[in-house]
Amino acid sequence: MKDKIAVIGLGYVGIPLAVEFGKKFATIGFDINPERINELKEGFDRTLEMSFEDLESATNLSFTTSAKELADCNIYIITVPTPINNKNLPDLTPLRKSSEAIGNVLSKGDIVIYESTVYPGVTEEECVPILEEVSGLKFNEDFFCGYSPERINPGDKERTLTKILKITSGSTPEIAQRVDGLYKSIITAGTHLAPSIKVAEAAKVIENTQRDVNIALVNELALIFDTMGISSQDVLEAAGTKWNFLKFKPGLVGGHCIGVDPYYLTYKAEKMGYKPNLILSSRQINNGMSAYVAKKTIRLLVEEDKNIKDANVLIMGLTFKENCPDIRNTKVVDIIEELKDFGCQVDVYDPWVDKEEEKKTYKHGLIDNPFQSNKKYAAVVVAVAHNQFVELTEEDFVSISDGSPIVIDIKGIVDNPSWRL
Repeated sequence: MKDKIAVIGLGYVGIPLAVEFGKKFATIGFDINPERINELKEGFDRTLEMSFEDLESATNLSFTTSAKELADCNIYIITVPTPINNKNLPDLTPLRKSSEAIGNVLSKGDIVIYESTVYPGVTEEECVPILEEVSGLKFNEDFFCGYSPERINPGDKERTLTKILKITSGSTPEIAQRVDGLYKSIITAGTHLAPSIKVAEAAKVIENTQRDVNIALVNELALIFDTMGISSQDVLEAAGTKWNFLKFKPGLVGGHCIGVDPYYLTYKAEKMGYKPNLILSSRQINNGMSAYVAKKTIRLLVEEDKNIKDANVLIMGLTFKENCPDIRNTKVVDIIEELKDFGCQVDVYDPWVDKEEEKKTYKHGLIDNPFQSNKKYAAVVVAVAHNQFVELTEEDFVSISDGSPIVIDIKGIVDNPSWRL
């Protein structure tokens, strides 16, 4: 029997996967959001990962919001989010609900593959029992599992799905080979077959944990050098001339990966009785950067004898990274809230973000292009390195300033800013 694939969850991870499999296999893309499904059927991907032509090229791909339509599939790939709650604890609700949905249509011989980032043990200790209970089938006898962590980089048009080496694993040696072969059929960069599901889960969660720790180090260095009156950018540029110096840059750490994944690992570590001090300290440093930027902005306003209360401040960029519309867990929001607490009047401009989507999530309200307006600002915070912002000149910032422009550059893209992180 030729494989029929169901991809559950059609966000940044699921839709590229569904498209690639849909070029070679009968594939169904499932999502609980009817609006999302209707848009995809019309050839529009709101994540901007897939173009109309990309969606059209997947000739064997269909979309549905009905889990019942997945019953004749034999491979289920779950790509739902794994967020954290307001206490920074893992929220496995989307994963559990997806497992329940698949359990209702699971048949003998089927394979369920998870791609969501988790701590080691989630697939076999949290998801498998749900699949067994709902389906009435026995794990590794009637059905099988795999884990192949996602490595999608939102907004990256160079390192796309097929060009990123894929980690694979399976619940038995035979299933591991089958899962590996399945991904090899679409991943031109190749695959790495891990010896177990837990190893694959651990490998994924430390990828972003490592980045988080490294960014925390340069963030702390930036704070130290700022206190000393030294440019951290100059220091890092000089240090970077050594062949083995890791070239990380200071900045905000948000989004649904680097700012979230370490908490999955620390949660499991603490459950096992180990206190992961370095990782937790790194999270604390990175989470504090927004407040530091806001307070630096206030300090510069004071130095320029500008009133803080009701000062017009423009925030340029809301997404968690450049050139993508994703605003999940963006730390720019913390800058906005901090400045508002000081009494500033804050406008936010981001040409990549849908205004209605922002209203649903953060309710700040986005403005139209400020460079086509008569409004003037006491300070401008360049928070995201969108291509449109990289092209701006000193004259552009002067044109929207109420005097000598105060420009805060978080991303290192502005010529001669008032202050750079």
